[in-house]
Amino acid sequence: MHAISASIGRASGWLILPLIFTIIFDVVTRKLDVTRLYFSDFTIEYGYSVSTIMQDLEWHFHAVIVMMSFGVGYLMNAHVRVDVFRELVSKRKQAWNEFFLLIVFGLPFLTTLLYYNWTLFHISWLQGEGSDSMTGIDWRWAVKFALPLGTVLIYMATLATLGRLFVYLFGSGAVKDEAESMIQIFSDNHDDLEAIRDQLEHALEDEVKHVHDIEDKGQ
Repeated sequence: MHAISASIGRASGWLILPLIFTIIFDVVTRKLDVTRLYFSDFTIEYGYSVSTIMQDLEWHFHAVIVMMSFGVGYLMNAHVRVDVFRELVSKRKQAWNEFFLLIVFGLPFLTTLLYYNWTLFHISWLQGEGSDSMTGIDWRWAVKFALPLGTVLIYMATLATLGRLFVYLFGSGAVKDEAESMIQIFSDNHDDLEAIRDQLEHALEDEVKHVHDIEDKGQ
């Protein structure tokens, strides 16, 4: 599940290239009089607006990139976290926190999200939904399929992370170490905080020893 979610997420990132090309093409053709007039005549003759199609494509590409990237984003811990306090606790406590919250909140939320996203796509498909503009892209239900598909990918990423957290928390030996190395949820600051804590403890011990030496000399 990890490999599937990560592979599809990374592959979808390449859609940024046609997205950039579409934006540039749309802007340039609308700003130059020659192309603007040419495509105006094209719209009159064929009933399709190139500019409208390009604008539809822009948010279509963007929607697919975002939805397909949620899974790999979670696996790589690239999403935004606002849980400040977890930055200060040990890896094991971070793992317990993630494990508990994924079961209690994560999976129920994703299950609900999958249900409604699939319903949204299904209704769009049954209606044969197209662009809001008469000169835009038909088959809007096709791009809305990215909603349930993207939810499935992040669901798979969550299950993969839960499995590794379970092995890390309840396993032992090489299996536990391997699971720990594959979990990306740990705070990047944890090792730095541990090093600072060790330095402070050593400094405190040296200070206490220095005070004792002074007291011994005074006696």
